[in-house]
Amino acid sequence: MADDSFDRPGRAVPSGRFARLGAFGRLAGGVAGGMVAEGTRRIAAGERPRLNDLLLTPGNVGRLADQLAHLRGAAMKLGQMISMDAGDLLPPELADIMARLRDKASPMPPAQLQKVLAAQWGAAWRTRFARFEASPIAAASIGQVHRATTHDGRVLAIKVQYPGVAASIDADIDNVATLLRVSGLLPAGLDIAPLLAEAKRQLAEEADYVREGAQLSRFGALLAGDPRFVVPALDAAFTTPQVLAMDFVPGVAIETLTDAPQDVRDTVAATLIELVLRELFAFGLMQTDPNFGNYRWQPETRRIVLLDFGAARTVSPATAAAYRLLLTAALSGERDRVSAAAVEAGLLAPAALDRHRASIDRMIDVVLREMNRPGPFDFGDRSFVGPLRDEGMAMAADRATWHLPPADMLFAQRKISGTALLAARLKARVNVRTMLVERLGA
Repeated sequence: MADDSFDRPGRAVPSGRFARLGAFGRLAGGVAGGMVAEGTRRIAAGERPRLNDLLLTPGNVGRLADQLAHLRGAAMKLGQMISMDAGDLLPPELADIMARLRDKASPMPPAQLQKVLAAQWGAAWRTRFARFEASPIAAASIGQVHRATTHDGRVLAIKVQYPGVAASIDADIDNVATLLRVSGLLPAGLDIAPLLAEAKRQLAEEADYVREGAQLSRFGALLAGDPRFVVPALDAAFTTPQVLAMDFVPGVAIETLTDAPQDVRDTVAATLIELVLRELFAFGLMQTDPNFGNYRWQPETRRIVLLDFGAARTVSPATAAAYRLLLTAALSGERDRVSAAAVEAGLLAPAALDRHRASIDRMIDVVLREMNRPGPFDFGDRSFVGPLRDEGMAMAADRATWHLPPADMLFAQRKISGTALLAARLKARVNVRTMLVERLGA
């Protein structure tokens, strides 16, 4: 999650329960005030505005993005997760909020950083380093990263968790859910309690840096024999529940490859897609956060640096089997097999299939046509996204059929969707069908 051009000013993270609750209250009040002003303006102009039209104004979009970014932690993380999950299928207004959240984190001011590190390492923590760079090289939703040099000359990346993040996860998620409810963006009958519980569990795991260090080491062992990847080594001596220390591994942002030769972009995308397939069907372990900042590129060695393993989680045999069934059905080119597999996996509600079969059939036909074309799949050609979005939005209008897939499927799908988005950003061409046939034996 490093950023070579990081230069945002510090902004203190609200760490107390009442401070964070007050921030949500101010957000709700600001949004409500914006809605009243916009509603008054439209009524005066002779219009009869809908609730969503009043909610998703540019001003309210800005308020929501700015406040969630200021809170960091679970509030900001949820927005980032939604943006990676939905990709091109979000409505434009929500897509704007989520895109802004992906690049909005500000670092802690120095005094707050000093307080956190003193609590974790003791008041004399600076004596443990020959050099500790006070300006962070990256800031994200849960923590910020500093470069440090030990007395024996090792260069480390030190990830420091924002204060109050772990303790505020449950309340933040509940507050975001309440905002979604009162906004009317979620139907009253949709039971999101299982998803909220899983999100709380997942984010609590991401906030445990000792656990993340163990996952970092696991992935390092799994990929130790693969020269295409670099996984930083954990430094356990400096790692605590709120500070994660690892080797500093140089690299540039993966998005810089957008200007690279086509064959380089193709190779990198194919390598990352293959990694997803190995995680799903071989490792039984998946790093489920595909944020672009979690990948770096080393031009000299032509290796991909993998970062941030807080969201690593076990892939259950049932989830792997569901994806095997779904992908095998897609390779067969048989529409009915695909829809049946999607229902069995929990990705598609039976009620949606009953009420919107024609739309679902058209969506599956688009996917099958693109997937089963001979030769490489062109991720840069997004012409198929529009028809999928149109069909999906028409179905989404029928809130009686809204459905939440099992949490394990959602987290795996998050990684799959995010990897596809990165391949699209690189305009890569990858023979995905051949990779699937080889992996699945189909």
